[in-house]
Amino acid sequence: MIDLHAHTNESDGSLAPEELVDCAVRVGLEALAICDHDTLAGFDKAAPVAEAARLELVCGVELSTKFERRPGTRPKTVHLLGYFLNGPAPETFRQWLANIQQARRDRNRRLVERLNAVGLAVTLEEVEALGRNLTGRPHFAQVLVQKGYVASVQQAFDEYLDEGAKAYVHREEPSFQEGLRRIREAGGLSSLAHPLRLMRHRNGEFEDWLAKMVEMGLDAIEAYYSEHSPQDVARFLDLAQRYGLAVTGGSDFHGAAKPNIELGTGLGGNLSIPRSVLDALRARLRR
Repeated sequence: MIDLHAHTNESDGSLAPEELVDCAVRVGLEALAICDHDTLAGFDKAAPVAEAARLELVCGVELSTKFERRPGTRPKTVHLLGYFLNGPAPETFRQWLANIQQARRDRNRRLVERLNAVGLAVTLEEVEALGRNLTGRPHFAQVLVQKGYVASVQQAFDEYLDEGAKAYVHREEPSFQEGLRRIREAGGLSSLAHPLRLMRHRNGEFEDWLAKMVEMGLDAIEAYYSEHSPQDVARFLDLAQRYGLAVTGGSDFHGAAKPNIELGTGLGGNLSIPRSVLDALRARLRR
């Protein structure tokens, strides 16, 4: 059993990298991929611990990208997984990730200024105390609730944080095509993360979107996932075969941040990803 999608507290998970490795060993995983958002810090810290524990650790990352199927259409945020199966990602890719992280910090500073301008006393320090290395709008929402400016996280988004709301500030994200290119140039393989989420919003268009992604150079699709029913898995396996894609799979484990999802076994034991999935990815990379 393997798990190719898990997060540490270097992004939005609750377990430290070494704790995640310990958890993987306890549940009997043969291989684990750490796919933190926009950073490889979790993998770097986990690597020596995993080596000592004789756990195969895969270097991964999860990117937020903007996908524009047709010129002039409104881009959709699409999450893209990158896997570096021959070793850690190179320094050029790491520097690109650092630039993405800086863009996030710049957006957060502008968001604080906008919130202050509409009369909400929020500081960057108190938001970063919640968000740590991946401070984003959910953490701003939590602060607004804590301070009594809104009654709920949903209200915070509706009134202040969502696109079109009073304090919304745009954040620069790489295009889907750039994400593919950066992963490929760094020697990695790309996979479309949790495709069911995209299908729910674009059910009638999903296959058209997927065809365009394949044309751009997408390598794989995350067929095995905690939110996927057996029917969903079968559908994505079929799409992978029809479009010549490899298959990836993972729990999207976040620890306490997603308490119903267990490492390796997903939601209520609905996952059991075979080792052959990782072997097939490596074979594809060799080709």
